[in-house]
Amino acid sequence: MRVKAVITYDGSAFMGFQRQKTTNQTVTSALESALRSLGIDAPIFGSGRTDRGVHATGQVIHFDIPSYWPDLEKLQLNLNRKLNAVSVKHIAETEDTFHARFHAKKRLYRYVFKTQQPSLFERKYISHYEPFDKTVLQKALSYFIGEHDFKYFHKTGSDTHTSVREIFQAFYRERNNCHFIYFEANGFLRSQVRMMVESAMQCARGEMQLSQLREQLECQKKHCYRLAPPEGLYLARVLY
Repeated sequence: MRVKAVITYDGSAFMGFQRQKTTNQTVTSALESALRSLGIDAPIFGSGRTDRGVHATGQVIHFDIPSYWPDLEKLQLNLNRKLNAVSVKHIAETEDTFHARFHAKKRLYRYVFKTQQPSLFERKYISHYEPFDKTVLQKALSYFIGEHDFKYFHKTGSDTHTSVREIFQAFYRERNNCHFIYFEANGFLRSQVRMMVESAMQCARGEMQLSQLREQLECQKKHCYRLAPPEGLYLARVLY
């Protein structure tokens, strides 16, 4: 039986979501280890990878379970007892053909930062940027909306045949002394969100011109090479 689960995790505890040959300190490895301890030897498939230090409040995964685990509430309870820094929010039976990655229609990322230094207890979960021009930031974010070739906005190693993606929403909000940037798209390349955040913030701080951002987006010249810090990034929602 195939099940679909929504999970949340503290990315600061892991080297990333995807399993790796050199370490077991990944979200996938933690989940698979917990499943094996319950007699379920099944690989985990996620809606997408997240980098080291990046969090999730709405990551979606799927895996197959044997017929002797019909009680999914009990399975969720037992998994959460065994997991650290990962929590299963919801689990349900799904179609045998369902795939968490390939069937996803939209993915929403949220980036959180402050202009004052985050407190000791916030540093793993909120990034820091110096004061910026909010109007320029919103203008920069609007450039990303639509279908573009993002070959100058990702790290190498993206497991994909094309770097073209469609951004449905890209906007900025401020609440309770925190700043939020949102991106919703049909998919993202490796570290694409972090590079889009960093390039938009460079424009908002006067370190890069909006015309240079457009040049990079049009694959004419790369101006921004840095990535936004990972601790402020959250995979917030996946829609099917």
